[in-house]
Amino acid sequence: MKKTAFIISAFCLAGLGMFQFCVQPPDYPDEPVIEFMSLSKDLMYQSKFGQDSVTITFSFTDGDGDLGFQDDQESIFIVDGRDTFDKPPYRIPYIEQQGAGNGISGEISIVVPTTCCIYPGTGIPPCDTTINAPQMRDTVFYWLQIKDRAGNLSNKIQTNPIVLICRR
Repeated sequence: MKKTAFIISAFCLAGLGMFQFCVQPPDYPDEPVIEFMSLSKDLMYQSKFGQDSVTITFSFTDGDGDLGFQDDQESIFIVDGRDTFDKPPYRIPYIEQQGAGNGISGEISIVVPTTCCIYPGTGIPPCDTTINAPQMRDTVFYWLQIKDRAGNLSNKIQTNPIVLICRR
């Protein structure tokens, strides 16, 4: 009786082990796909010199796993949603491709320095702190996109709004 139970247990264990090899790798598209996750805060003080910052976190998937460059080539692009000006780009570290099922996923967090308040239609230059309105505020949001080694661009994502305090 014990021998039969042992054989049945061994057969079940072998069957479960075979299921392990039947698991399919994730089926992601070859171009990267990103999704906004969070901001570290929703309020910053303006500054020309980046004395304040916000951390933006987003998730990614890439079907062929070719993210990051070995040289200094940029791979994360950020655009100020107020005026469509590009912020300095960022670089994803090189990610080595892994075997036949190269699909990868993960999260990326980047620290973006503060920016200037913009006063459209007023003639006041950006970052002007001489205006006599201590409660002056602006709101900024960013568009983000990434690029893989094959040159495929991801979808664009938008952050939540960030309030900029223009003058303390």
